This record gives sequence, structure tokens and C-alpha cells, in this order.
Amino acid sequence: MKNLTIPFFSVFVFAICLGIISCSNPSSKSAESVEEEAVKEVKERASPLKSSSGLVKGKEITVQYGAPSVKGRVIWGDLVPYGEVWRTGANEATNVNFASDVLVEGEMVKAGKYSLFTIPRENEPWTVILNADWDLEHGHFQYNEENDVLRVAVNPTFGSSNQESLTIEVVSEGLEIKWEKAKVLVNIE
Repeated sequence: MKNLTIPFFSVFVFAICLGIISCSNPSSKSAESVEEEAVKEVKERASPLKSSSGLVKGKEITVQYGAPSVKGRVIWGDLVPYGEVWRTGANEATNVNFASDVLVEGEMVKAGKYSLFTIPRENEPWTVILNADWDLEHGHFQYNEENDVLRVAVNPTFGSSNQESLTIEVVSEGLEIKWEKAKVLVNIE
């Protein structure tokens, strides 16, 4: 009978391959459980991720944003300082997607995805900004003015009722931003 010996190197390579295979499929987490964890993480955020979509003059628009709450804080001029770029939401930058070319406050904007920023001002029109860098993890901390696609002035209105959580909705006239007592309508055609 022949003596079958397997060289040490072959055994070593086999062991490494077996280890890689077992690590590459760690187990037991199904796609559903991974998805459930992601949904749970989004629900647990202090400023939950929200979205709104709809048609404005037959053009599809979608917006996604982090929705902070007032929580008894002074918002305008304090939490959100006047005269400074605000990410118009919380966490990552708010983004707006236009499925086709649109007019924003009368200015042409090509179809595509943009980040949305505002510069609130006391007793003056606010500046609404669309920026080409739409995938910013830390909102205004990564904002680069050189990539602005649009800057327009919009007059806010202030009501007497309090909007606890920020909402940005696609409405028949465009985008409606409401938080605390402020409401800003960005006209889109």
C-alpha cells in the first residue's frame, strides 16, 4: 500500500480557503433581518428621515430630509442662526430630485438631484440654495458655495400655530418648508 502524504503547504492553503469561505458568509442574518435593523436605526434617529414626492405642473419631484423637532427650543436666530447657511433639516443634507427640467422661482434648473440649503434672515427674504453636491453626510459642514446651481430669495411667512417637527412637502405650487412658526414656499413650474 502506498503511503499517501499531503504536503504541509496544501493543507495550509486548504485551511485558509475554508476560513475565508466560513467568514464570507457569517451566517445567519437574512436579508430581511438586515433590512429590519436598517429600518429600526432610521426610526430611532432623533431627527427621523422623511420624504415627500409628488407632481408639480406635471413634473415629478422628490425630497428627502432629516426632520428635527422644536422640543421647546428657540429655532430662528438661535438653533438655526440668521445669516448662515442651514442644511434645511438635520443630519445629512436634504436632497431634492427633479425628474425633468423645472423653473424654481423663475430660474431654470436641469433635471437631477441637488442638496437644499437655506439662509434664514430676520425680517428679510430667505435665500434658498440648490447645490450640485447632494450626497453630503454632514449637511452644511461640507457645503461648498462654488457648487451652487441656484440661489433665489423667498419670503417666509410666520403663523401663530407651532409646527413641532420640520416638514418639507411637495405641494401643487412647489416645495413647502414648515417648522416652528415659519413657512417658506418655493415656487416650482
